[in-house]
Amino acid sequence: MRGRLLRRIGIGLLVLLAGAYGLHRLSGAECFQLVGEVHCRVDTDQKLVALTFDDGPIPPGVEMVLPILDAHGTKATFFLVGEAMQRNPGLARRMLEAGHELGNHSYTHKRLLLRMPSTYEQEVGATDALLRAEGVESPTLFRPPFGKRLLGLSLAVDNAGYRTIMWDVEEGVGLTDPREYADIILDGVQPGSIVLMHPMFGHREVISKALPLIIEGLEERGYTMVTVSELLAGGGVGDE
Repeated sequence: MRGRLLRRIGIGLLVLLAGAYGLHRLSGAECFQLVGEVHCRVDTDQKLVALTFDDGPIPPGVEMVLPILDAHGTKATFFLVGEAMQRNPGLARRMLEAGHELGNHSYTHKRLLLRMPSTYEQEVGATDALLRAEGVESPTLFRPPFGKRLLGLSLAVDNAGYRTIMWDVEEGVGLTDPREYADIILDGVQPGSIVLMHPMFGHREVISKALPLIIEGLEERGYTMVTVSELLAGGGVGDE
């Protein structure tokens, strides 16, 4: 009797662990979510690619990346954190006036899993209001912090009229060689790719040297760099 009970408890624990592991994997799935529209790339034959930059804005990151993009005539999409926008007023507007696209990256950039519905609404809504105050007429692009989301956040994003934007190409972690950093991205890009980079904080120095290599490498391969909205409009909508 006791042995049977222990087996049932063991099976129950295994089921719980499997469920928890499954939810963890689902929360970070790049091209699938339970509710709302999600894109990790666009299904197109055109050589279009969207460069996206997360976090901030902070002055050193903006001062580094904007001149590089301007020198190459490249437009990109920046996913901004509401708290950083409040601490650094005017930076988001500067990015917008330079011709770049701005997206919502939550207000606090905390992991938004297993929270109250009001938390999700606040995280999306507060940054939405800040983006509009900086001149974004109709924000529609949301990127979850750390790429993590389950039902609650996805519902709040969908209810606010946003689309979730993930990625299919991302920077290497902990790289110090700009050439290696650039090559990882260049080797991963295909028509319709969405590229993720973090120029605002720890990777700023290597990105300052790698970003020109990435832009020039994409141009040599015949790619045109566009904003995420332009990418979604330029090809068949895909979330492979």
